[in-house]
Amino acid sequence: MNAYARSQMAYSNHTAATRTEQSIEYELFAKMTSALVQSSKSGKFEAIAKAVHDNRRLWLALAADVSDNANNLPVELRAQIFYLAEFTQHHSSKVLTEKVPVDPLVEINRSIMSGLFAQRGAA
Repeated sequence: MNAYARSQMAYSNHTAATRTEQSIEYELFAKMTSALVQSSKSGKFEAIAKAVHDNRRLWLALAADVSDNANNLPVELRAQIFYLAEFTQHHSSKVLTEKVPVDPLVEINRSIMSGLFAQRGAA
């Protein structure tokens, strides 16, 4: 579990003990994705900037997590996640400076959510 997910879990209510790492990560991605979509629909730059910033923090935590040698994910998957984190950082900058759409960030998050959902169902 990444650092961002751990911090969210620490402040959750007592039901967190019954949730899995995958379900917590899924909820974080769902929250970030919803904020990106809603802020984009609003067209308000302040809302978009906040949603992009929060999403960036999640991806920075993921990048740090997969960079850790203690991470048990396969090396290839860790590399792919790290690449997505780099892309997310780059595209986030473009959203904020060039006002390009957030759509690629939403699609990446949804892909991760799909993978987490499938993983949760297989467990």
